[in-house]
Amino acid sequence: MLFKLSIKNIARSMKDYTIYFFTLILGVAIFYIFNAIESQTVMMNVSSSTYEIIDLMNSMLSGVSVFVAFILGFLIIYANRFLMKRRNKEFGIYLTLGMSKRKISLILFFETLIVGCISLVVGLVLGTALSQVMSLLVANMFEAKMTEFEFVFSSSACIKTLIYFSVMYILVMIFNTYNVSRCKLIDLLNANKKSEKVKLKNPWLCVIVFIVSVSALGYAYWCVTGGVTDMQTADKILIPIALGAVSTFFIFWSLSGLLLKLFMSMKNVYYKGLNSFTLRQFSSKINTTVFSMTIICLMLFFTICVLSGAISIRNSMTSNLKTLAPVDIQLDKTMDISADSGYSPEIIDDSKISVSETLDRLGFDTDKYFKDVIEFDLYASNDILIKNTLGSVYDELVKEFPYLYYDDAETFIKESDYNKLAKLYGLDPVYVDDDEYIIISDVDFWTDIRNRSLEKGTPITINEVSLTPKYNECVNGFVYMSSNHINTGIFVVPDNVLNNMPRESEILVANYKANTDEEKQEIENMILATENSPYAQNTDIEASSKISLYESSIGLGAMITFIGLYLGIIFLIASAAILALKELSESTDNKERFKMLRKIGTDERMLNKALFRQIGIFFLFPLVLAIIHSIFGIKFCVYILQTFGKEELIKSIIMTAGIIVFIYGGYFLITYLCSKNIIKER
Repeated sequence: MLFKLSIKNIARSMKDYTIYFFTLILGVAIFYIFNAIESQTVMMNVSSSTYEIIDLMNSMLSGVSVFVAFILGFLIIYANRFLMKRRNKEFGIYLTLGMSKRKISLILFFETLIVGCISLVVGLVLGTALSQVMSLLVANMFEAKMTEFEFVFSSSACIKTLIYFSVMYILVMIFNTYNVSRCKLIDLLNANKKSEKVKLKNPWLCVIVFIVSVSALGYAYWCVTGGVTDMQTADKILIPIALGAVSTFFIFWSLSGLLLKLFMSMKNVYYKGLNSFTLRQFSSKINTTVFSMTIICLMLFFTICVLSGAISIRNSMTSNLKTLAPVDIQLDKTMDISADSGYSPEIIDDSKISVSETLDRLGFDTDKYFKDVIEFDLYASNDILIKNTLGSVYDELVKEFPYLYYDDAETFIKESDYNKLAKLYGLDPVYVDDDEYIIISDVDFWTDIRNRSLEKGTPITINEVSLTPKYNECVNGFVYMSSNHINTGIFVVPDNVLNNMPRESEILVANYKANTDEEKQEIENMILATENSPYAQNTDIEASSKISLYESSIGLGAMITFIGLYLGIIFLIASAAILALKELSESTDNKERFKMLRKIGTDERMLNKALFRQIGIFFLFPLVLAIIHSIFGIKFCVYILQTFGKEELIKSIIMTAGIIVFIYGGYFLITYLCSKNIIKER
C-alpha cells in the first residue's frame, strides 16, 4: 500500500516537480557525457602524443567529477529540502489519520527510490545519445579524423554514474528520515498559514554597510586590475577574492533592507499596479536568502570567468599557431660553451659547429629534406643585463615588479639575420642606422615595460659602441616558434657591433620538402630518430616543429575547454536550479495571496505580469552583480594568461553569453510557467 501511495504521490506532483526532475536528469546526463569521453576516443584516428593528452584529460575529468558529485549532491539535498517543505500539510494529515513517522519515512524512501531510478534511466539514455554528439565535438576539438562511426556505450561511465548518484540518493533518504523524525504535527498543519515577516532594517545602517561594501569591492577590483602586478603569490591573490566574497554578502544584506524602503519612498512607482506586492515579495525573499544569493552570485561569476577563459584559451592557441608557427621546423642549439661550464669536452667542441653540420653528423641530410633554410645566431653577454637596458626607469620598475629577473642577460640579433627571418615568417622588416637599435616583442606586459624605457631614449653600449632607440616603442615580432606569445624582448642591432660578442645559440628554421601531411610526418620521424644516433650524446640541440606545437596546443586547448565546460555548466545548473526551486516553493506559499488579489478584482494578466517581474528580478539580481564581478575577473584572467593571447576573447564571451541564456534563461522560463500553473485558480 505504501508503495502504491508513493507512485500516486509522484504522478500527482509530476507537474510541480518538473524542475526537480529536469535537474536530476540533466545532472545524470552531463555526468555520464563527460565521463564517457574516454570511450568516444576509440573512434578517432589520432597520433600517439594526442592519445597521451586525451589520457591526461580523462584523468583530470575523473578528478573533477568527484568535485562535481559534491556540487550535485548538495543541489539534490537542497532541492529535496524545498520539496519537503511544500508537503508539510500532507504529512500533517498522514499523522492525523494515525500513520506513524516510520511509515511516512518509508513512503519518502519509496518516492526517492522511484524518482532516483527514473532519473538515472532517463538521464543515462539521454546522456548516451548526447555522448554520440560529444564524440563529434571531441574529434573537432582535437582536429582528429573520424573513422567509421559506431554507436558507443561507456560501461565505465555508466557504473561511475550509478555509484555516485546512488550515494547521493541514499543521503537524501537519510536526510528525509531525519527531517520526518523531528517534525511536529502542529507545525506541519500550520506551515502554510505562516508568512515571512518583512523586517525593515535600520536604513542608515544599511546605507553605511552598502557604502563600505561597495568601497571594499572597488578595492578588490583595483587589486586584480590596476594593482594586478602585485598579485603574484597565492596569498596576495586570495586577499581580493576573500574581500570580494565578503563584500558581495554585505551588498545583498544591505540591499535587502534598503530596496523596499527606497521604493516605498517613490510613491508613484511603489503604488503603480501590483508593484507594491511584487516589491514586498521580492524584499521578503532577499531578506531570507542573503547567503544563498551570495553563493549563487559567486557561482555565476565563476561560471562566466571559467567558460570565457577556457573557450578563449582554446581559440587563441589555435589562432596563434597560424602566425607563431610559420615554418615546419626550428632547431635551437647552444653555442660557444665555455670550458669551465661543466659540460663534457665533446659538447663543448660541438658548440663551435653549425646546426646543419651537427645534423649531418647525426645522419640527417638537410639538403634532401629541408627547403627555405635560414641559419642565424643569437647573442648574449653577462655584461649587458636587463637592468642595464632599462636605464632610469629601472628603480621604478623594481618597486612595481620586484619579482622580475632583472639580472638575466639581454638577447641580440643582427639586423640582416632578423630581416631574412622576417621575410620567411611574413613579418615587416626593420632597419637601423649604425647608432640605433630596435626591440622586438610580442608579450604585452613586457612591451609596456620596454616602452617606458624607450620613451626616455635609453642608450645601450655594445663593444664600446653607443646605440640609441630608433623608436620610442617596441616593434611587434618574434624569433622563436611557439603556440603562445613568449618573446619578451630581443634587440635588433647593426651587424658590425656584435662581432666580438659571444653567441648564445644558433637557430635553423626550414620547411620540409614534402607535399602531404604524411610525408611531413615521415621527415619529422627521421629528425626524432636522430636521438638514437651515437653522436646525439655529444650535442645540445632542441627541435620544435609545427606538427608537435600543433598537437600539444590543440590537446591543451581541448583539455582546458572540456574541464571549463564541465565545471561551468554544472555551476550554472546548480545556480539556476536553486533559484528555480526557491521560486516554486514561494509560489506554493503565495497561492493564498494571489487568490486574495483575485477577490479584490485583479485580472489574470496583471497577476501573470507581477509573477513574471517577481521571478525575473529574483533571477537577474545575482546575475547582474556576477556580470560586474566577471568584467574585472576576466581582465585579471587576461593578464595572467596573456601569453595565450586575447584575440579570441570577444568570441568566447559571446559563446558564454549564449550558454548562460540557454541554460539560465531556460530555467527562468520553466520556473515562470510552473509557478504560473501553481497559482492558477482551479
